[in-house]
Amino acid sequence: MLMLMLVAAVTMWLRPLVTAQPLCRARTVRTGKVFNVIQDVQGDRLYFRSTTTRLIKHPCNKNIALYLGKQVFFTTDNFETSLLPFTIPTSMQVGVPEVTSAHFAGSLLLLVVNHKVYTYDYESNSWNLSLGIKHPVTHVSGDNCCYTGSLFCVDVSNLVFAYFRGDQISQTSIYYSNTGGFSFWKYHYDGQAEIVGSLGGIFHLFSLSQVGMLVVDQGKGMFKYSDHPLNRSLGLSFDYNGTLDIVIAPGQKGILLLWFEKSLLFSHNAGQLVDTVRVKKGDQTLFTSIFEAQITIHNIAVNENELAVITQEDNLYYGNLGIVPSSIIKFADQHIWSEEAALMFRSSGILEILTPLRDAAFAAFDFQKCLVNIQAILMDPELHVGRCNIEFLKGEFTYRMYTIDMHSQLELTALLIPQPGTSLIPLVMVSNPHSLGFQATFYESGYTSDGNTKYKLDIYLKQQQHWGRTDFNFTSSLKRATMSTLTVDIANKEISCVDIKPLSTLISVGCDLDKKIVIQKEFYDPGFQGQQSSQDLRVFYSYQQLGCPLLVYYDTPWKPVVELWRKDHFQEVVDAEYVLLEVNGQFSYSYSLTAKSAMCTSQPQNWTTMIKETGGPFFWNRENYVSCHDPNNDAPLRWPDVQYQILGGRTANQIIFSHNNGFYVFYISIVDPYYSYCQLETVFSIYVYGAFPVQLVSAGVVMVLLISSILGSVWLAYMIPRLLRTACGRRMKRFVAQLYGRCKTVCQFRASATARTDTEPLGRHRSSYGGRSDH
Repeated sequence: MLMLMLVAAVTMWLRPLVTAQPLCRARTVRTGKVFNVIQDVQGDRLYFRSTTTRLIKHPCNKNIALYLGKQVFFTTDNFETSLLPFTIPTSMQVGVPEVTSAHFAGSLLLLVVNHKVYTYDYESNSWNLSLGIKHPVTHVSGDNCCYTGSLFCVDVSNLVFAYFRGDQISQTSIYYSNTGGFSFWKYHYDGQAEIVGSLGGIFHLFSLSQVGMLVVDQGKGMFKYSDHPLNRSLGLSFDYNGTLDIVIAPGQKGILLLWFEKSLLFSHNAGQLVDTVRVKKGDQTLFTSIFEAQITIHNIAVNENELAVITQEDNLYYGNLGIVPSSIIKFADQHIWSEEAALMFRSSGILEILTPLRDAAFAAFDFQKCLVNIQAILMDPELHVGRCNIEFLKGEFTYRMYTIDMHSQLELTALLIPQPGTSLIPLVMVSNPHSLGFQATFYESGYTSDGNTKYKLDIYLKQQQHWGRTDFNFTSSLKRATMSTLTVDIANKEISCVDIKPLSTLISVGCDLDKKIVIQKEFYDPGFQGQQSSQDLRVFYSYQQLGCPLLVYYDTPWKPVVELWRKDHFQEVVDAEYVLLEVNGQFSYSYSLTAKSAMCTSQPQNWTTMIKETGGPFFWNRENYVSCHDPNNDAPLRWPDVQYQILGGRTANQIIFSHNNGFYVFYISIVDPYYSYCQLETVFSIYVYGAFPVQLVSAGVVMVLLISSILGSVWLAYMIPRLLRTACGRRMKRFVAQLYGRCKTVCQFRASATARTDTEPLGRHRSSYGGRSDH
């Protein structure tokens, strides 16, 4: 009996070893090693002092990564070749080559080495010291801002910050770069001098259009934000133990992870609410935090939807970044940990444990890669993981980019099919609810061939400000373009649904690049100041660009009919405010309204003042336009009789041409900041006709003179015959007859003398004295 019990005990002890699947299968990458070729390490060898490792992947190119540990490695092929330790040229004179932080920005790798920022351009293999940083820094950070999808992969931000973590915020210097790290400028955070606490980190979240700052004070952490409406208050505080690294999850959803060896925190909304990551087994919560579970984190990896943690206790944990409070589960035990181990996701559900291996014969390191198939491991019944309850989740909008312009809307649709006998709870989220609002409708839409119910989810999106259901203090500025992501997920999704990824898309609340405006179809000043020019201007007319000009009668007040088109489709007639400027400097036109008649409450802008402010013409647009009807415009109305040079909108202002025919080429710009986020502008031409030459004498004077001459002629025709029959008239007739006779005699004598002269030949002839005379 004792023997049977002993055999049974041994059998139960051996059963996990026989049935358990290996956690991962290891292989070693060893390439390019030839015994007669010795590779030397050139330059100063970089190192990372922390006891934990980091693996930083390029947000767009998944084959480019940086490993930070006792050795630093840079790869462009995802560690598929043996590598020499990463070095910086000795000519950079870095002193101590210790790396404290790194960040990818486009084709540049930024590293903080000995409190200075250096850029490495891996495409040209060149190093540079970043300019503009005048104080020591320890960290660089930016937005994990490459939006990758099936249709495109775009790096959507180059904003980078450099700072000294742990400094008092009121005294520290923060730098920013919008050139990818080549040059930095000092960043002025509103109210920075009044903030009490030390700087725990700073980041830019593109999809929230905010800069976030982690403020640490007396064991508590909280986030402060840069722009309205989040800048009105701090985020909720949370326990801050140790020095937390901030990791922005890819995908632009606003997901943050904060971690160090004894803490792992999670936020769905860019730090406004922060919670601990729980440790679960099946549906049961074992521990409410990493600290409570007495876990020591060595490294973490995240992708758009998943989280993996490797611990110094030689365990691997896995979780998804779902809607419900984030949690992780422990996988089966297997020796996977070492001081150099690091994690990275190769794809959804495929995790890789990377370990550099030193080679005693060569300077180049090999790499051990242990591949973990998450889906296969989750099928282990010992994990008590429920079966995936989703059969199908799809939306045509996934990984596309959409634009919602001012007053526009967007409609998207998703299709859901649950597993038989289950029900789904769909959840729609936007990362920036302060600018993007939505309404969703969920309903049955039919059945599959095997009898499963199909569901559709219709989502209607437009600017949050136009839904009319939020407080003003909740919404962001309507004038400012913003970004947001839309995510559709299942709230009750099982962790085993590894292959069912949330549907996500990027939405720009800004300019629709397919929009354009179209116009329904001798004085000038080259300085655009309305001053008379001293010479004529000859202008080349581009028929290809301008087409036939519009005809405008000079004596009729006029304004153009402006149409909005999207691609080749007419949208509407624009009734927003706009401005015109004749591109060749002509000023032979005026406006029908003045500031007073336009009912301005403040001094209106005009082309003269705008050209002085901007340094040239054609820079008056929605960004710098200020309406004279805006109650917040405090510019006093000092000159009410000046011309009001804004057309459209609430006024009936029009153009009045002077008495001139000719061509006018106008530049038009929509300046209403609430009509569109686009800079809508174009150039068009008109021909003003109907202006006859200006009369020097008025028509009344001409008529008086004409009538007077007619009446004078009639009077003379009547009076002259009567005067000739008088004695005075007879004497006048005899005088005229005598004068005529004398004139006739003189004329006949001169005619005969001329005839004699013409009969003699030219040249020499005899004179009256018998000699010769030359002519």
